[in-house]
Amino acid sequence: QVVLLESRDRLGGRVHTDYSFGFPVDLGASWLHGVCKENPLASLIGRLGLPLYRTSGDNSVLYDHDLESYALFDTDGNQVSQELVTVGETFASILREACLSFSIFWFLALGILLSDKVREEHSEDMSIAHAFSIVFERSPDLRLEGLSHKVLQWYLCRMEGWFAADADSISLKGWDAAKLLPGGHGLMVRGYLPVINTLAKGLDVRLGHRVTKIVRRYNGVKVTVEDGRTFIADAAILAVPLGVLKSKSIKFDPRLPDWKEAAIDDLGVGIENKIVLHFEKVFWPNVEFLGVVAETSYGCSYFLNLHKATSHSVLVYMPSGQLARDVEKMSDESAANFAFVQLKKILPDASAPIQYLVSRWGTDIDSLGSYSYDAVGKSHDLFEMLRIPIDNLFFAGEATSLNYTGSVHGAFSTGLMAAEDCRMRVLERYGELDLFQPVMGEEGMVSAPLLISRM
Repeated sequence: QVVLLESRDRLGGRVHTDYSFGFPVDLGASWLHGVCKENPLASLIGRLGLPLYRTSGDNSVLYDHDLESYALFDTDGNQVSQELVTVGETFASILREACLSFSIFWFLALGILLSDKVREEHSEDMSIAHAFSIVFERSPDLRLEGLSHKVLQWYLCRMEGWFAADADSISLKGWDAAKLLPGGHGLMVRGYLPVINTLAKGLDVRLGHRVTKIVRRYNGVKVTVEDGRTFIADAAILAVPLGVLKSKSIKFDPRLPDWKEAAIDDLGVGIENKIVLHFEKVFWPNVEFLGVVAETSYGCSYFLNLHKATSHSVLVYMPSGQLARDVEKMSDESAANFAFVQLKKILPDASAPIQYLVSRWGTDIDSLGSYSYDAVGKSHDLFEMLRIPIDNLFFAGEATSLNYTGSVHGAFSTGLMAAEDCRMRVLERYGELDLFQPVMGEEGMVSAPLLISRM
């Protein structure tokens, strides 16, 4: 018997599909990273017949769109030549492999290769930004200028978007520690909500139950919610976001062990938001990504073109890191206008949006961040430390996934793991453990192909 205490008035958490435009738009997670049968979500998505739009056949942690689908512009509205845009191919390959022979065509290739050399030479960790500065100090000739420099900053901006953090916060030693499943990246065309609703079917879900205290004893747990009501159970699985754990809004009795508190404190949690602009008609190039290059990564920006995948006239502006925090200080109207101003820089004749949506994952009391990342000077093993159970208290969520940090399938797989560990613990206590019973999630799993396409 399971009771789910959900803090929000809806299911899904950082998966949030909005229908106010008359069609689904994901304000949170929207990709399946790793379109392959090895992905723990693939079977469910396939059986539901949910279509995916392939945005990249590559498995890079730098970008989730193929380079030919980009259109980059400077702030005067001049489109960057495709020759300059393809610097990202070298950038991504060397980041991924760290062994590609450098090309005279792009100094950046040697720059990233030297950054990997910096990682090998230094026992102490440092930020990606610091590593770049060391490379430039050693090889001043690698400092790009003019438009080339701005394009480099845009790719750095995209890397920051992947981690939802600024380059001066991302660990040089840990940025590539997580694993990437094969198959590239697929956008959920109809949104993630059908997946959430399917998983929730038949569950006893209590919405609006924000947990404030968890008392654990040898014979069970007592969970208190905001209005003072309590729930008694044999065990509990805690799947709240890392940002909420960091805020210490949930009190533990007894307090969590020092090593668990250290994992919570030391893991990084980033912010990436979406400002969704709905237009009367399409007036932009028929590409998947529109980018604005600038002198700094903070000044760069990018728009996801949902029209390619969904046929709806929608662009999604996606600020991350410090820029996302600054935008969250604005009203929804001001944030939407800010995004539109960025669009007008590259498309001066752009018509005003007829509707807009704004996410605020950084200040949302039920998330306090978008997803986790490796902070400078901290071990990647902290993700596993956060997952390890304490007595009859189990932990799940993307920040507890050692291999698939920051992803929906990472969160899902840790949920299955915690549920199975919890089930075994409870059955063991009551002497009902059957070692031959199928593992949770395996019963009746019928494989179905993933429906993915690209126009």
